[in-house]
Amino acid sequence: MITPDRTVHTTCPYCGVGCQIDLHIKNEMVYRVDGRFDNDVNNGKLCVKGRFGYDYIHAPDRLTQPLIRNDKVSGFTPASWENVLDTVATRLWETRDKYGPDSIAILTSAKCTNEENYLLQKFARAVIGTNNVDHCARL
Repeated sequence: MITPDRTVHTTCPYCGVGCQIDLHIKNEMVYRVDGRFDNDVNNGKLCVKGRFGYDYIHAPDRLTQPLIRNDKVSGFTPASWENVLDTVATRLWETRDKYGPDSIAILTSAKCTNEENYLLQKFARAVIGTNNVDHCARL
């Protein structure tokens, strides 16, 4: 049995349930994931994604910084979070002002918590001014 260099206690990122997990790390690589027993959410049990879905962490083609495309011709280039968030906000307001609030839709995710999904629908309705909110679980 491999002895980990360290174990990280965290929350599984695959859905909004909030399963508690232990990531076992050796040589800066996650080699095993266990469900934690000290909680009432998953009591040590995990779904297949929670237990075996962590190979993406070490994927060589994984994005490690934000990318932005300034026009339809050029490719994506690295950018700072501040630049990307400012660009997204500016383009959202420009779209809303030019085409109206119902030209924008928000798609939420089962990977978000209930609180995050609530904030996204509140943002869509109160800030953007649209009721166009959908969720992948509806399918």
